[in-house]
Amino acid sequence: MTERKIRTKLVHDGIRRSQYGEMAEALFLTQGFVYPSAEAAEARFLSSGDDEFIYARYGNPTTRMFEDRMAAIEGTEDAFACASGMAAINGALTCLVKAGDHIVAARQMFGSCLHVLKVLEGFGVDVTLIDGTQLDEWRAAMRPETKICFFESVSNPGLEVIDIAGVAKIAHEGGASVVVDNAFASPIFSRAVELGADVIVYSATKHIDGGGRVLGGVVCGTKEFIRRPLEMYVKHTGGAMSPFHAWVMLNGLQTLDLRVRAQAGNAAAVAAAVAGHEKLARTVYPGLMDHPQHGLAMDQMGSGGTMIALDLADGKEAAFRFLNALQIVSISNNLGDAKSIATHPATTTHKNLSDEERAAIKITPGLVRISMGIEDGSDLVADIRQALEAV
Repeated sequence: MTERKIRTKLVHDGIRRSQYGEMAEALFLTQGFVYPSAEAAEARFLSSGDDEFIYARYGNPTTRMFEDRMAAIEGTEDAFACASGMAAINGALTCLVKAGDHIVAARQMFGSCLHVLKVLEGFGVDVTLIDGTQLDEWRAAMRPETKICFFESVSNPGLEVIDIAGVAKIAHEGGASVVVDNAFASPIFSRAVELGADVIVYSATKHIDGGGRVLGGVVCGTKEFIRRPLEMYVKHTGGAMSPFHAWVMLNGLQTLDLRVRAQAGNAAAVAAAVAGHEKLARTVYPGLMDHPQHGLAMDQMGSGGTMIALDLADGKEAAFRFLNALQIVSISNNLGDAKSIATHPATTTHKNLSDEERAAIKITPGLVRISMGIEDGSDLVADIRQALEAV
Protein backbone atom coordinates (compact mmCIF):
# COMPACT_ATOMS: atom_id res chain seq x y z
CA MET A 1 0.00 0.00 0.00
CA THR A 2 1.23 3.51 -0.78
CA GLU A 3 1.95 5.92 2.08
CA ARG A 4 -1.30 7.15 3.56
CA LYS A 5 -2.12 10.84 3.28
CA ILE A 6 -2.40 12.91 6.43
CA ARG A 7 -6.22 13.04 6.56
CA THR A 8 -6.31 9.25 6.52
CA LYS A 9 -3.66 9.03 9.24
CA LEU A 10 -5.57 11.50 11.39
CA VAL A 11 -8.57 9.15 11.38
CA HIS A 12 -7.03 5.68 11.39
CA ASP A 13 -3.44 5.51 12.63
CA GLY A 14 -2.62 4.16 16.07
CA ILE A 15 -5.96 2.44 16.71
CA ARG A 16 -5.90 -0.37 19.27
CA ARG A 17 -9.14 -2.37 19.49
CA SER A 18 -10.19 -4.47 22.45
CA GLN A 19 -11.67 -7.97 22.20
CA TYR A 20 -15.06 -6.31 21.60
CA GLY A 21 -14.03 -4.77 18.26
CA GLU A 22 -15.37 -1.30 18.98
CA MET A 23 -15.49 1.16 16.05
CA ALA A 24 -14.53 4.29 17.98
CA GLU A 25 -11.33 4.66 19.96
CA ALA A 26 -11.90 3.10 23.38
CA LEU A 27 -11.48 5.12 26.56
CA PHE A 28 -9.57 3.03 29.10
CA LEU A 29 -10.47 5.07 32.15
CA THR A 30 -8.25 3.24 34.62
CA GLN A 31 -5.25 4.25 36.68
CA GLY A 32 -3.86 0.72 37.09
CA PHE A 33 -3.79 -2.74 35.52
CA VAL A 34 -4.25 -6.30 36.83
CA TYR A 35 -1.62 -9.01 36.36
CA PRO A 36 -2.51 -12.71 36.05
CA SER A 37 0.22 -13.68 38.51
CA ALA A 38 2.98 -12.32 40.70
CA GLU A 39 5.49 -13.58 38.14
CA ALA A 40 3.70 -11.65 35.39
CA ALA A 41 3.81 -8.47 37.47
CA GLU A 42 7.53 -8.91 38.03
CA ALA A 43 8.13 -9.52 34.33
CA ARG A 44 6.14 -6.46 33.30
CA PHE A 45 8.06 -4.18 35.64
CA LEU A 46 11.30 -5.57 34.24
CA SER A 47 10.32 -4.91 30.62
CA SER A 48 6.96 -3.59 29.41
CA GLY A 49 6.08 -4.14 25.75
CA ASP A 50 4.07 -1.82 23.52
CA ASP A 51 0.78 -3.34 24.67
CA GLU A 52 1.74 -4.02 28.28
CA PHE A 53 0.82 -1.38 30.82
CA ILE A 54 1.61 -0.80 34.50
CA TYR A 55 0.15 2.51 35.63
CA ALA A 56 -1.56 5.39 33.83
CA ARG A 57 1.31 7.76 34.66
CA TYR A 58 3.59 5.37 32.75
CA GLY A 59 1.19 4.59 29.91
CA ASN A 60 -2.37 3.61 28.99
CA PRO A 61 -3.91 2.08 25.83
CA THR A 62 -5.88 5.26 25.04
CA THR A 63 -2.88 7.49 25.63
CA ARG A 64 -0.70 5.19 23.52
CA MET A 65 -3.17 5.47 20.63
CA PHE A 66 -2.82 9.25 20.76
CA GLU A 67 0.97 9.03 20.93
CA ASP A 68 1.15 6.62 17.99
CA ARG A 69 -1.15 8.79 15.88
CA MET A 70 0.86 11.93 16.65
CA ALA A 71 4.12 10.19 15.73
CA ALA A 72 2.55 8.97 12.48
CA ILE A 73 1.36 12.39 11.36
CA GLU A 74 4.54 14.15 12.53
CA GLY A 75 6.81 11.60 10.85
CA THR A 76 8.78 10.71 13.98
CA GLU A 77 9.57 7.32 15.50
CA ASP A 78 7.65 7.94 18.72
CA ALA A 79 5.78 10.45 20.87
CA PHE A 80 4.95 10.96 24.55
CA ALA A 81 1.75 12.63 25.74
CA CYS A 82 1.94 15.13 28.59
CA ALA A 83 -0.54 16.80 30.92
CA SER A 84 -0.22 20.20 29.21
CA GLY A 85 1.81 22.01 26.61
CA MET A 86 4.03 23.45 29.30
CA ALA A 87 4.61 19.99 30.82
CA ALA A 88 5.78 18.94 27.36
CA ILE A 89 8.09 21.96 27.00
CA ASN A 90 9.50 21.48 30.50
CA GLY A 91 10.10 17.78 29.92
CA ALA A 92 11.67 18.20 26.48
CA LEU A 93 14.15 20.80 27.73
CA THR A 94 14.93 19.57 31.22
CA CYS A 95 15.69 15.97 30.30
CA LEU A 96 18.37 17.13 27.83
CA VAL A 97 20.48 19.38 30.08
CA LYS A 98 22.38 19.46 33.36
CA ALA A 99 24.22 22.15 35.31
CA GLY A 100 26.95 23.69 33.18
CA ASP A 101 25.16 23.11 29.87
CA HIS A 102 24.03 25.93 27.58
CA ILE A 103 20.78 26.64 25.72
CA VAL A 104 20.38 29.12 22.86
CA ALA A 105 16.77 30.25 22.53
CA ALA A 106 14.78 32.74 20.50
CA ARG A 107 13.52 35.54 22.72
CA GLN A 108 10.30 35.67 20.67
CA MET A 109 8.20 33.18 22.59
CA PHE A 110 5.38 32.59 25.06
CA GLY A 111 5.93 33.98 28.54
CA SER A 112 5.69 30.57 30.26
CA CYS A 113 8.39 29.19 27.96
CA LEU A 114 10.65 32.05 29.01
CA HIS A 115 9.85 31.21 32.64
CA VAL A 116 10.96 27.58 32.16
CA LEU A 117 14.27 28.87 30.81
CA LYS A 118 14.65 31.07 33.90
CA VAL A 119 14.00 28.05 36.14
CA LEU A 120 16.71 26.10 34.32
CA GLU A 121 19.10 29.01 34.82
CA GLY A 122 18.45 28.66 38.55
CA PHE A 123 19.69 25.07 38.32
CA GLY A 124 22.95 26.08 36.67
CA VAL A 125 22.01 25.93 32.98
CA ASP A 126 23.23 28.95 31.02
CA VAL A 127 20.70 30.49 28.61
CA THR A 128 21.36 32.95 25.79
CA LEU A 129 18.33 34.71 24.25
CA ILE A 130 18.69 35.96 20.70
CA ASP A 131 16.59 37.31 17.84
CA GLY A 132 15.44 33.98 16.41
CA THR A 133 14.85 35.39 12.93
CA GLN A 134 18.57 36.18 12.51
CA LEU A 135 20.69 33.13 11.65
CA ASP A 136 23.89 35.09 12.36
CA GLU A 137 22.77 35.49 15.98
CA TRP A 138 22.22 31.73 16.33
CA ARG A 139 25.68 31.09 14.91
CA ALA A 140 27.35 33.66 17.17
CA ALA A 141 25.67 32.32 20.31
CA MET A 142 26.82 28.70 19.91
CA ARG A 143 29.37 27.33 22.39
CA PRO A 144 31.06 23.96 22.90
CA GLU A 145 28.69 23.34 25.84
CA THR A 146 25.52 24.24 23.88
CA LYS A 147 23.10 21.32 24.09
CA ILE A 148 19.83 22.82 22.80
CA CYS A 149 18.63 25.36 20.27
CA PHE A 150 15.03 26.13 21.21
CA PHE A 151 12.41 28.24 19.46
CA GLU A 152 8.79 28.54 18.37
CA SER A 153 8.48 27.97 14.62
CA VAL A 154 5.92 30.82 14.59
CA SER A 155 6.33 33.08 17.60
CA ASN A 156 3.69 33.89 20.18
CA PRO A 157 2.26 36.51 19.82
CA GLY A 158 4.32 38.42 17.23
CA LEU A 159 3.95 35.80 14.46
CA GLU A 160 7.61 35.94 13.49
CA VAL A 161 8.66 32.88 11.49
CA ILE A 162 11.90 31.07 12.38
CA ASP A 163 13.93 29.25 9.70
CA ILE A 164 13.85 25.66 11.01
CA ALA A 165 16.27 24.26 8.44
CA GLY A 166 18.69 27.17 8.89
CA VAL A 167 18.79 26.87 12.67
CA ALA A 168 19.03 23.07 12.48
CA LYS A 169 22.12 23.28 10.28
CA ILE A 170 23.85 25.61 12.74
CA ALA A 171 22.80 23.55 15.77
CA HIS A 172 23.88 20.22 14.34
CA GLU A 173 27.24 21.58 13.25
CA GLY A 174 27.76 22.53 16.89
CA GLY A 175 26.52 19.20 18.27
CA ALA A 176 23.26 20.62 19.73
CA SER A 177 19.72 19.29 19.50
CA VAL A 178 16.92 21.35 17.95
CA VAL A 179 13.74 21.60 20.04
CA VAL A 180 10.84 23.27 18.18
CA ASP A 181 7.58 24.43 19.72
CA ASN A 182 5.31 23.95 16.71
CA ALA A 183 1.97 24.88 18.31
CA PHE A 184 1.13 27.90 16.12
CA ALA A 185 2.03 26.14 12.87
CA SER A 186 0.19 22.91 13.81
CA PRO A 187 1.13 19.50 12.33
CA ILE A 188 -0.75 20.50 9.18
CA PHE A 189 1.40 23.45 8.15
CA SER A 190 4.83 22.49 9.48
CA ARG A 191 6.89 19.38 8.80
CA ALA A 192 9.55 20.33 11.33
CA VAL A 193 11.27 16.93 11.47
CA GLU A 194 11.79 16.98 7.69
CA LEU A 195 13.50 20.36 8.08
CA GLY A 196 15.94 19.09 10.69
CA ALA A 197 14.20 19.41 14.06
CA ASP A 198 15.15 16.71 16.56
CA VAL A 199 12.31 17.22 19.03
CA ILE A 200 8.90 18.71 18.19
CA VAL A 201 6.59 19.90 20.95
CA TYR A 202 2.90 20.77 20.78
CA SER A 203 0.42 22.23 23.18
CA ALA A 204 -2.32 19.81 22.17
CA THR A 205 -4.73 22.11 24.02
CA LYS A 206 -4.61 24.30 20.93
CA HIS A 207 -5.38 23.10 17.39
CA ILE A 208 -5.26 19.38 18.21
CA ASP A 209 -8.17 19.41 20.67
CA GLY A 210 -9.70 22.30 18.77
CA GLY A 211 -12.76 22.55 20.99
CA GLY A 212 -11.41 24.28 24.07
CA ARG A 213 -12.18 21.25 26.22
CA VAL A 214 -9.03 19.84 27.84
CA LEU A 215 -5.34 20.49 28.47
CA GLY A 216 -2.62 18.40 26.86
CA GLY A 217 0.81 18.40 25.33
CA VAL A 218 2.89 16.00 23.27
CA VAL A 219 6.58 15.58 22.48
CA CYS A 220 7.63 13.88 19.22
CA GLY A 221 11.07 12.51 18.43
CA THR A 222 13.20 9.40 18.11
CA LYS A 223 12.32 6.30 20.10
CA GLU A 224 15.71 6.56 21.84
CA PHE A 225 14.88 10.07 23.08
CA ILE A 226 11.19 9.54 23.83
CA ARG A 227 11.44 6.25 25.73
CA ARG A 228 14.67 6.95 27.60
CA PRO A 229 15.38 10.48 28.91
CA LEU A 230 11.95 12.01 28.22
CA GLU A 231 9.68 9.20 29.43
CA MET A 232 11.85 8.64 32.52
CA TYR A 233 11.62 12.33 33.39
CA VAL A 234 7.92 12.89 32.70
CA LYS A 235 6.51 9.70 34.21
CA HIS A 236 8.49 10.11 37.43
CA THR A 237 7.70 13.82 37.83
CA GLY A 238 3.97 13.38 37.17
CA GLY A 239 3.48 15.25 33.90
CA ALA A 240 1.81 12.47 31.91
CA MET A 241 -1.52 12.95 30.10
CA SER A 242 -4.72 11.48 31.51
CA PRO A 243 -6.51 8.78 29.45
CA PHE A 244 -9.64 10.92 29.18
CA HIS A 245 -7.70 13.86 27.76
CA ALA A 246 -5.97 11.52 25.31
CA TRP A 247 -9.39 10.26 24.17
CA VAL A 248 -10.57 13.85 23.59
CA MET A 249 -7.38 14.56 21.61
CA LEU A 250 -7.88 11.48 19.45
CA ASN A 251 -11.34 12.72 18.52
CA GLY A 252 -9.96 16.19 17.85
CA LEU A 253 -7.29 14.85 15.51
CA GLN A 254 -9.89 13.38 13.16
CA THR A 255 -10.96 16.86 12.01
CA LEU A 256 -7.62 18.66 12.48
CA ASP A 257 -6.80 19.09 8.81
CA LEU A 258 -10.30 20.28 7.92
CA ARG A 259 -10.44 22.75 10.82
CA VAL A 260 -6.96 24.21 10.48
CA ARG A 261 -7.30 24.83 6.74
CA ALA A 262 -10.64 26.57 7.31
CA GLN A 263 -9.11 28.67 10.11
CA ALA A 264 -6.17 29.66 7.91
CA GLY A 265 -8.55 30.68 5.13
CA ASN A 266 -10.41 32.90 7.57
CA ALA A 267 -7.17 34.39 8.88
CA ALA A 268 -6.05 35.27 5.35
CA ALA A 269 -9.43 36.84 4.55
CA VAL A 270 -9.53 38.97 7.69
CA ALA A 271 -5.91 40.07 7.38
CA ALA A 272 -6.43 41.14 3.78
CA ALA A 273 -9.68 42.95 4.65
CA VAL A 274 -8.21 45.13 7.42
CA ALA A 275 -4.61 45.64 6.25
CA GLY A 276 -3.93 49.37 6.06
CA HIS A 277 -6.96 50.31 8.17
CA GLU A 278 -6.59 53.81 9.63
CA LYS A 279 -7.08 52.55 13.21
CA LEU A 280 -4.18 50.10 12.90
CA ALA A 281 -0.45 50.72 13.22
CA ARG A 282 0.25 47.21 11.91
CA THR A 283 -1.55 44.16 10.58
CA VAL A 284 0.67 41.15 11.21
CA TYR A 285 0.02 37.97 9.25
CA PRO A 286 2.70 35.75 7.66
CA GLY A 287 0.48 35.33 4.62
CA LEU A 288 0.60 39.05 3.78
CA MET A 289 3.28 40.15 1.31
CA ASP A 290 4.60 42.81 3.69
CA HIS A 291 5.37 40.33 6.49
CA PRO A 292 9.18 40.23 7.03
CA GLN A 293 9.25 36.43 6.72
CA HIS A 294 6.48 36.03 4.14
CA GLY A 295 8.66 34.06 1.72
CA LEU A 296 9.95 31.78 4.47
CA ALA A 297 6.41 31.19 5.76
CA MET A 298 5.22 30.15 2.31
CA ASP A 299 8.22 27.84 1.80
CA GLN A 300 8.13 26.37 5.29
CA MET A 301 4.38 26.13 5.89
CA GLY A 302 2.67 26.76 2.57
CA SER A 303 0.26 29.00 4.46
CA GLY A 304 0.11 32.07 6.65
CA GLY A 305 -1.41 30.00 9.44
CA THR A 306 -4.44 30.49 11.67
CA MET A 307 -3.32 33.51 13.71
CA ILE A 308 -3.25 37.24 13.02
CA ALA A 309 -2.14 40.18 15.15
CA LEU A 310 -3.61 43.68 14.99
CA ASP A 311 -1.67 46.56 16.53
CA LEU A 312 -4.13 49.34 17.42
CA ALA A 313 -2.53 52.71 16.72
CA ASP A 314 -3.79 54.40 19.89
CA GLY A 315 -2.49 51.80 22.34
CA LYS A 316 -4.13 49.95 25.21
CA GLU A 317 -7.33 52.02 25.42
CA ALA A 318 -7.98 51.55 21.72
CA ALA A 319 -7.21 47.83 22.00
CA PHE A 320 -9.69 47.47 24.86
CA ARG A 321 -12.40 49.37 22.95
CA PHE A 322 -11.80 47.09 19.98
CA LEU A 323 -11.97 43.95 22.13
CA ASN A 324 -15.11 45.07 23.93
CA ALA A 325 -16.86 45.80 20.63
CA LEU A 326 -16.35 42.31 19.20
CA GLN A 327 -19.61 40.39 18.80
CA ILE A 328 -18.51 37.01 17.37
CA VAL A 329 -14.88 36.81 18.43
CA SER A 330 -14.55 35.96 22.13
CA ILE A 331 -12.05 37.50 24.55
CA SER A 332 -9.96 34.70 26.02
CA ASN A 333 -6.35 33.54 26.22
CA ASN A 334 -6.56 30.22 24.39
CA LEU A 335 -5.94 29.71 20.67
CA GLY A 336 -6.40 27.14 17.93
CA ASP A 337 -10.06 26.73 18.85
CA ALA A 338 -13.02 26.22 16.51
CA LYS A 339 -14.30 29.53 17.93
CA SER A 340 -12.42 32.75 17.14
CA ILE A 341 -10.55 34.18 20.13
CA ALA A 342 -8.92 37.56 20.76
CA THR A 343 -6.21 38.16 23.37
CA HIS A 344 -4.44 41.27 24.67
CA PRO A 345 -0.95 39.84 25.37
CA ALA A 346 0.45 42.85 27.26
CA THR A 347 -2.13 42.48 30.03
CA THR A 348 -2.62 38.69 29.99
CA THR A 349 -0.28 36.05 28.52
CA HIS A 350 2.84 38.24 28.62
CA LYS A 351 1.98 40.57 31.51
CA ASN A 352 4.78 39.21 33.72
CA LEU A 353 7.46 40.38 31.29
CA SER A 354 9.09 43.74 31.87
CA ASP A 355 8.32 46.64 29.54
CA GLU A 356 11.76 46.15 27.99
CA GLU A 357 11.21 42.42 27.46
CA ARG A 358 7.84 43.05 25.81
CA ALA A 359 9.28 45.76 23.59
CA ALA A 360 12.08 43.40 22.47
CA ILE A 361 9.51 41.00 21.04
CA LYS A 362 7.25 43.74 19.67
CA ILE A 363 4.41 43.38 22.16
CA THR A 364 3.01 46.89 22.18
CA PRO A 365 0.16 48.16 24.40
CA GLY A 366 -2.09 48.13 21.32
CA LEU A 367 -1.31 44.59 20.13
CA VAL A 368 -4.24 42.15 19.91
CA ARG A 369 -3.65 38.51 18.96
CA ILE A 370 -6.55 36.82 17.17
CA SER A 371 -6.91 33.08 16.71
CA MET A 372 -9.30 32.60 13.83
CA GLY A 373 -12.01 29.95 14.18
CA ILE A 374 -14.09 28.06 11.66
CA GLU A 375 -17.03 30.49 11.56
CA ASP A 376 -18.13 31.94 8.23
CA GLY A 377 -15.31 34.13 6.92
CA SER A 378 -17.56 36.98 5.83
CA ASP A 379 -19.08 37.15 9.32
CA LEU A 380 -15.63 37.37 10.88
CA VAL A 381 -14.54 40.10 8.49
CA ALA A 382 -17.67 42.08 9.32
CA ASP A 383 -17.13 41.62 13.07
CA ILE A 384 -13.51 42.77 12.97
CA ARG A 385 -14.40 45.77 10.80
CA GLN A 386 -17.26 46.93 13.03
CA ALA A 387 -15.05 46.56 16.11
CA LEU A 388 -12.38 48.74 14.46
CA GLU A 389 -15.01 51.34 13.65
CA ALA A 390 -16.05 51.32 17.32
CA VAL A 391 -12.52 52.41 18.21
